[in-house]
Amino acid sequence: MKFRNLAAAWAAVFVLAGCATLPAGPRDAHDPLERVNRSVFRFNTAADHAVFRPAATAWRAVVPPPVRQGLGNFVGNLEYPVTIVNDVLQGKLTDGGKDVMRLLVNSIFGLGFFDPATHAGLARHNEDFGQTLGKWGMPAGPYLMLPLLGPSTLRDAPAKLADEYANGRHYLQDPYLRWGLWTTDKLEKRASLLDADAMLERAYDPYAFVRNAWLQRREYQVRDGAVDEPAADMGADAPLDPDPAGGG
Repeated sequence: MKFRNLAAAWAAVFVLAGCATLPAGPRDAHDPLERVNRSVFRFNTAADHAVFRPAATAWRAVVPPPVRQGLGNFVGNLEYPVTIVNDVLQGKLTDGGKDVMRLLVNSIFGLGFFDPATHAGLARHNEDFGQTLGKWGMPAGPYLMLPLLGPSTLRDAPAKLADEYANGRHYLQDPYLRWGLWTTDKLEKRASLLDADAMLERAYDPYAFVRNAWLQRREYQVRDGAVDEPAADMGADAPLDPDPAGGG
């Protein structure tokens, strides 16, 4: 029964894609799949309003900030091998050595829940396999809005699987602990974005706002900040599509 319900939900997303209309104006060259992506965005937005935003709001209201911080540090510590592996793959051996030290300091002296490494001057880095592929010249490919997972590209979406195998959480034997930590991570990340919801809802075209902001940030990450800074196009001048099937 659960499988049938899930299959029906996914089918609805792609049926809606065939009905979606696009806003007036030129198409973005990075988004040739915009019609499908907008339908997935609408599906994600509905799921967020129904489930994820209320859960994140309750999480932030009930769990004290020091506990949230400690749990976030613990999950981040388990994920940090992803950064170390990709430091090495990108040839950033100095950063890789510092990140190994950061992981050891936080694991031994911080017990995973605290962050003495930052106070010791070992800054946190953020690398992943999608960035590694981009560094070595693989183009991003078309923009993709993934069901429930959000923005990505044809290059970055499959790279998430490689990162999963470098994540310490993947090797925990207890499935309740493994999925509990995964849920904690997602709740905390969604809670951290609650204050940005109002800005997104004020955008003329929320879909274009998310797409353009995400692509600009991703390019900044891949190129380690070595990017020009053109005026940001967040879709603010795009007219609202009166047809709800085409909106974000």
